[in-house]
Amino acid sequence: MHWPVVCENREGDGAAAGGRGGRSMPPPFRIAVMGAQGVGKTAIVQRFLHDDYSEAPAPATIRARRVHLSAAVLNGHVHDLQITDYPAITIFPGNSLQEWTDTCCRGIRSAHVYILVYDICCFDSFEYIKTMRQQILETRVLGTGDMPILVVGNKRDLQRGRVIPRHNVSDLVRKNWKCGYVECSAKFNWHVLLLFGEALRSVGCARCKHVHATIRFQRALRNERCALM
Repeated sequence: MHWPVVCENREGDGAAAGGRGGRSMPPPFRIAVMGAQGVGKTAIVQRFLHDDYSEAPAPATIRARRVHLSAAVLNGHVHDLQITDYPAITIFPGNSLQEWTDTCCRGIRSAHVYILVYDICCFDSFEYIKTMRQQILETRVLGTGDMPILVVGNKRDLQRGRVIPRHNVSDLVRKNWKCGYVECSAKFNWHVLLLFGEALRSVGCARCKHVHATIRFQRALRNERCALM
């Protein structure tokens, strides 16, 4: 069974709430990208949306979330995508009041899937996502389904500097945490599409029940819209 996904970066306001051509659309997929400072969260998002990469790190003084609006076609249905690149936060908000008090955290509790990024060469960055995952599980209540979380090891191009063996991390994440695990390189565009495909699969399968579906991506068709908030 094939599950075609056409990712389309778009311009204009109100697309997430409305439809195209007067037709109603399914609810949007809200993807939260989280991780410690310097792990490459922004580089991964930029590579996915624009096939672009910059060596220059984001200034540490800028603490703002970046909201990217895009779209995907899943089994013939158009879904809005809202990909939010969050700065390194100290604690996951435990309730809506905490979420809206800190502007950097707004919208984080309503995400459908969390992409937790760490640097394979930095042990502290893995400890960070370990803490974030636990806080997400403790504060998010979904009722029946599990919270989709995808753990991503970035900077695979620096494999020789790895601090934790890959199989150790993979076993922990997949067997103990029951989360998806992907390693990628934003610099060389290795497995970037795969990780977003897995993210869409984790939330999309819960809605569409296509557990064994195959995902195919196409490049951006129009300019993407991003808001610093």
